[in-house]
Amino acid sequence: MLKVGITGGIGSGKSTVTNMLKDDGFSIIDADIVAREVFIIYPEIMGNIKSEFGYDFFDSEGELNRKEFGNYIFKSDTRRKKLENIMIPFITKEIHHRMKICEENNCKLCFLDAPTLIENNLHTCMDVTILVWVSSDVQIQRVMLRDDLNLDETMDRIKAQMPIDEKRKFADFIIDNGRSFEDTKLQLDLIITQLERLDVKL
Repeated sequence: MLKVGITGGIGSGKSTVTNMLKDDGFSIIDADIVAREVFIIYPEIMGNIKSEFGYDFFDSEGELNRKEFGNYIFKSDTRRKKLENIMIPFITKEIHHRMKICEENNCKLCFLDAPTLIENNLHTCMDVTILVWVSSDVQIQRVMLRDDLNLDETMDRIKAQMPIDEKRKFADFIIDNGRSFEDTKLQLDLIITQLERLDVKL
C-alpha cells in the first residue's frame, strides 16, 4: 500500500482535493476528524487538558468551548506546544491504527489529509507528500470568510503553522489550488496516474 500525505496551509483547500479523492473512491484519513474523535476514543485527553489549562474553557456540563479555547491557544506558542504535547501522541497512534486497517483491506493507495503533516513529522511516515498550495492573499481571504474570523485571529492561526511556501521543499507533488475547480481536478488526476504507476512498480 502506498501511503500518501496531503497537506497545505489553513484555507489552502485541502478539503476540495480530498473530496475529489473521495468521489473517486479512494480511502482518506482526515487528521482533523481524528483530532476530534480522539477525545471520545481516549477520554484521558480531556483530563490532561483540564490539568494543564484549568476549567475556564469548560461549561457546566463539562463540554469544551472549542472556539474560545482555540483563540486562547493560538495567542501563545507556548500554550499551543503544551496542547500539541497532549494531543499529538494520541492522534498519531489513531492515524497509524486507521492506516493499518486500510492495508488489511488491501487498499492500493491510502491518503492522510493533515494540515500539520510536516510540522508534526508525519510526512516521514508517508511514501509520498502532496502539497495543496495557494498564495498568502488567497489563504487569508478564505480563512476569514470560512471561519468568520477577523484579520488578527486569522493571522494567529496561519502563523501557528509552517509558512505554506516553506512546505514546498518537503513536497513530492504540488497542486496550485488558486485557479479553477477544473484546473485543480486536472492536476490531481495527473498525480494519481503517476502514483498508480508507482504502486504497480512497488
